[in-house]
Amino acid sequence: MDLTEFDEIRPYNDDELPQILEELIADPAFINAACAAIPNVSFEMLAYQMRGCKTKQDFQKTFCYGILWKIAADYTDGLTLDHTALPDKKKAYTYLSNHRDIILDSGFLSILLIDHGMDTVEIAIGDNLLIYPWIKKLVRVNKSFIVQRALTMRQMLESSARMSRYMHYTVSVKNQSIWMAQREGRAKDSNDLTQDSILKMLAMGGEGDILDRLMEMNIAPTAISYEYDPCDYLKAQEFQLKRDVEGYKKTTQDDLKNMQTGLFGYKGKVHFQVAPCINDVLSTLDRSLSKPELYATISTLIDKRIHANYRIYPGNYVAHDLLSGQATFSAQYTVEEKQHFETYIDKQLARIDIPNKDLPFLREKMLLMYANPLINYQITQ
Repeated sequence: MDLTEFDEIRPYNDDELPQILEELIADPAFINAACAAIPNVSFEMLAYQMRGCKTKQDFQKTFCYGILWKIAADYTDGLTLDHTALPDKKKAYTYLSNHRDIILDSGFLSILLIDHGMDTVEIAIGDNLLIYPWIKKLVRVNKSFIVQRALTMRQMLESSARMSRYMHYTVSVKNQSIWMAQREGRAKDSNDLTQDSILKMLAMGGEGDILDRLMEMNIAPTAISYEYDPCDYLKAQEFQLKRDVEGYKKTTQDDLKNMQTGLFGYKGKVHFQVAPCINDVLSTLDRSLSKPELYATISTLIDKRIHANYRIYPGNYVAHDLLSGQATFSAQYTVEEKQHFETYIDKQLARIDIPNKDLPFLREKMLLMYANPLINYQITQ
């Protein structure tokens, strides 16, 4: 295998770090961002610590681990992981999860894995988020590989095939776990469904038929449950703008605001539940099924495992009852919890500042975000 084909998308190799870290240390935009992220330490000290990092894992443990646990301490009511469904801690997996937060889904998973005595994950990240050169360098230091987005159809096929080969190489040869979302971008309404295109991309690399190739990836569906989504009001706002403004598209500034709000907004409890690897079921599937049937069957399998492993919070039950106008789940929450959730929704709605603000529409969209995980969970029971 010619590994140079991955040079444009892979994380940096450890022997490349000294040069890249020096480039970051010399970049004024990175200096400003670093000083804002770690305000109580001089940049000279940060630069000294950066130069002491000889591997990507050194960098993650020196900087990312502490910063992410501080975010968890300041903006969550607890961050937990249940990994018991995958007892082999030495094996590499593809953690395929629902997607809530641009940075924290993979970041929180990595620090939780470290605390479970395991390695961090390599992260699939869209190049649309790499809006400054220093961000692209930083994420590649932080074990990210790049998903190229704005391409022609032919370029997209070539790029997807290369990325698939890279992911197969990472899991099966490097024995390195990876994280990726079950769909391109976040599910704005929290109705988490696996896109067949993700599975098609994963099946481009490897050897054998579709099932052999997917089994090589050791896919472990992972359910991420945020009690509160700090970006809920931004997602609701986007729904209205898409409804009212023809051809509406988010700007780079919008992406930055989503990142910042996701990082530093209140999240309540956050739980990661890893389901068993799907290889046991893949090995029993009928290999004579057509490709569309096969992909649909596997997507449904992943969806069921994610939906069944949601952590359901009082707000999910309250949102469902408020939407339906009934008290179906009233036994699952107290009067105080209902009042707390309604106050939270009102406060978030008040943050939306757009022309012709359609409050009933926005409220319904926000309630649906919190009701959908429960609706999907109920189907699996």
